Amino acid sequence: MINESGMLDVGDGNHVHWEVHGAPGGKPAVVVHGGPGSGASPGWLRFFDLEKYRVVLFDQRGCGRSTPDAADHDTDLSVNTTLHLIADMELLREHLGIDRWMLFGGSWGTTLGLAYAIRHPDRVTEIVMSGVATTTRWEVEWITEGVGHYFPREWERFRDGAPGGGRLVDAYARLLADPDPAVREKAARDWCDWEDSHVRVRADQEPDPRYTDPRFRMRFARLVTHYWSNHAWLEDGEILAGVEKLGDVPGVLVHGRIDLSSPLRTAWELSRAWPGCELVIVEEAGHSGGQPGMRDALKAAVERFAR
Repeated sequence: MINESGMLDVGDGNHVHWEVHGAPGGKPAVVVHGGPGSGASPGWLRFFDLEKYRVVLFDQRGCGRSTPDAADHDTDLSVNTTLHLIADMELLREHLGIDRWMLFGGSWGTTLGLAYAIRHPDRVTEIVMSGVATTTRWEVEWITEGVGHYFPREWERFRDGAPGGGRLVDAYARLLADPDPAVREKAARDWCDWEDSHVRVRADQEPDPRYTDPRFRMRFARLVTHYWSNHAWLEDGEILAGVEKLGDVPGVLVHGRIDLSSPLRTAWELSRAWPGCELVIVEEAGHSGGQPGMRDALKAAVERFAR
């Protein structure tokens, strides 16, 4: 079994942390993690039979193990964009000697994974994604404003954390760039409290333990607001229009019926525009791919493609 890791110089002063796990001759797959800013934890490996797959994990630029760390106030985010991340994926693929690979991930990873696939369809064997999102203007406004209708108390706290009017995502991006560390820390905490509110749609779901770490909070909040305030540097609707180029590249989109963070509408529209796509709707599931019904559907798709 392979268990390798390293750091790849991708330019602009950035180094990307990568790992490879599984069978030496296994089917190549790359995990495109969410966030932006979450990082690729070993937990992603539970979706794969490592006797059949060779799984690549990598932390996108700024995500802790990749350096410099976006948790640091002086880390330059101007060289951290969707096009930079797509180029990093190609460099990593070449560095590892992989000709074609399966894309697996979710949430923000859907945006990045599909943006990569649309530009490099000849390098993609299949695509499996959950908690589907494409970072359109409507989606950003929904997740920072509209979904507040379901969580009014939590949303009012979120809104009050960034007074002054205008779009909340832009206001928080400014606060997270403030020279005062106390202002930045409060903004990061308020942002992550809101994130945890709308992703956890059930009262019995435990809070995300990562948000107790001040550096994770800062990294996550800086990168999410950086990407969302710029709509991922994509034309509105670019991914929806672009999936036609994927043709018969097989894809499975797994989405929870009660995903309030990323409403089903986006996954539905993508599935209708992409000829090779299958949409699996999991009843009574929310955004997380780790929920039982979501996990089972994702593992079934991965197992099918292994054959």
